[in-house]
Amino acid sequence: QVQLVESGGGLVQAGGCLRLSCAASGSIFSINTMGWYRQGPGKQREFVARINYDGGTNYAVSVQGRFTISRDNAKNTVHLQMNSLKPEDTAVYYCNFNCKRGMWSPYEDYWGQGTQVTVSS
Repeated sequence: QVQLVESGGGLVQAGGCLRLSCAASGSIFSINTMGWYRQGPGKQREFVARINYDGGTNYAVSVQGRFTISRDNAKNTVHLQMNSLKPEDTAVYYCNFNCKRGMWSPYEDYWGQGTQVTVSS
């Protein structure tokens, strides 16, 4: 089984910054993409950022220029540096790994349990 554990959430004032981390454990053969999603109060889960195996990145328009995603392949860890935070960034943030557990296994999505980020105005 693959387990993802997030850390780094918390309460911050508008304009502040936070750094989220997500570490994977378990049997992982290969990781395709690592990413972050979020779900605000009364909203559906939405895409935030993704980093591919080759380092290519994608961001939601709402966070582009403020958030930076990075990965440490050796540690199976992904980070999300969040700067210039706004109250509308308040949400539970979930990390996502698309990976496979063996050479002949299919790529599957795994999710963390979520970490709360609250931005006060």
